[in-house]
Amino acid sequence: MAEAERKPKVAEKLRAAEKAPVPRLKKKYHGEVVPAMMKEFGYKNPFQVPRLEKITLNVGLGEAIQNAKVLDAAAAEIMAITGQKPVITRAKKAIANFKLREGLSIGCMVTLRRARMYEFLDRLIHVALPRVRDFKGVPDRSFDQRGNYSLGLREQIIFPEIQADKVDKPRGLTVSIVTTAKTDQEGKALLRYLGMPFASKD
Repeated sequence: MAEAERKPKVAEKLRAAEKAPVPRLKKKYHGEVVPAMMKEFGYKNPFQVPRLEKITLNVGLGEAIQNAKVLDAAAAEIMAITGQKPVITRAKKAIANFKLREGLSIGCMVTLRRARMYEFLDRLIHVALPRVRDFKGVPDRSFDQRGNYSLGLREQIIFPEIQADKVDKPRGLTVSIVTTAKTDQEGKALLRYLGMPFASKD
């Protein structure tokens, strides 16, 4: 009976996925980024072109050790920003100096894939980052030598989903963009063609 009930639910999800519009940034990837990168790097076919794999958002909260409400607030903000429920991150080992016990809640994170990944990156590039005070572009040094990029954001209020007057305090977060690129040069080109506003070296 349970199996019979599960099948219609799967079918409903598939139909919903088919009806959902293709994210604008995904269209740009296939229509503009792939041809541009094939030309720049000499790939023989489109399947060689690096692509986005996943994006993670992570909030570390030292004060969560003393105040569980802080963790709840951060989790609610991440859910508002991404539309996906975050998971609680826990300490992997005890650190006596910081009163940190193994398994203690210390933050929250969410992993975005497929449509949500593209939609989040689109909002980050075109809505959130331009709201950063005195914004002059993001640093291009934060690659990991394997084509993946990490970006630290000082305040969550740059996202329009967060109402500044309802925030208890500014909270920073780290955005990690994982790609299939093999080199930082390819990873940077992928993000640049997608619209990531890297800071000028001038």
